[in-house]
Amino acid sequence: MKWTITSDVEEYASAAEPWLLRDPVRNTIVLTVLRGIRGGQFADDPLMGWVTDDEGEVAGAFSHTPPRPLLLGNVLPGTLPALAAELIERERAIPGVTGPVPAAEAFAVAWWRPEDRRRSERLYRLGRLAAAAAPGKARLVTTTEIPEAAGWFRAFEEEAEGEVSADPTPVVAARVNREELLWWEDEGRPVSLAGVSAPIAGMSRIGPVYTPPELRGRGYGSAVTHAASRKALDDGATEVLLFTDLSNPTSNSIYQRLGYRPITDYATIHFA
Repeated sequence: MKWTITSDVEEYASAAEPWLLRDPVRNTIVLTVLRGIRGGQFADDPLMGWVTDDEGEVAGAFSHTPPRPLLLGNVLPGTLPALAAELIERERAIPGVTGPVPAAEAFAVAWWRPEDRRRSERLYRLGRLAAAAAPGKARLVTTTEIPEAAGWFRAFEEEAEGEVSADPTPVVAARVNREELLWWEDEGRPVSLAGVSAPIAGMSRIGPVYTPPELRGRGYGSAVTHAASRKALDDGATEVLLFTDLSNPTSNSIYQRLGYRPITDYATIHFA
């Protein structure tokens, strides 16, 4: 097994994208980040790579967009000590790693800094979309609302991770331009927000979903998630996915009531 590492997104895409597209469900985050790198959302020193087996076939991929954690596709854990060694030799600053649990843990064991904390998530796939009801209606976020939506992204990250790792404004702007962000409005004001990625190989992912604490318990989160899921299906998605924080039983039960079913578990491991 040999890792090839590059900062050239098209070189990376030429080698790794066909492998990623074989399993767009489990490689959902890596695929959407690839689209973001191509679109210039992650301009601060992105690094990407793929591993080939003894026959020269691609068998895994990663990407890193500072200051975020390293992002792993559905990679064989046994290939990751070699990747860690390559990145250590390059003196690459890696604050953490995100991926399927076996892969994330294998990389963390091989990395030179110990684990500090982790976030455990579950990947869900939509079965049959069930109804949700709440006062109000959904609409797209507009370009004039990018600063407001970016503030909601910051609040989501602070609550989920305890910090804001990067300015979300470029990501929010790109997603607004692709019509990927929805408000749920009640009485003319936004009360909940959901993202929905444009389909890639038939796969679309919901997230983030955020309702301010003072507005929770009224069904807004369920309603905006339903609206985002409906939009994904209308836009041609055949697989609609979302991640939930396993420490939040409320959100996990809400999404299951909407028709989402668990696939596998992921982890984000932050290093000390």
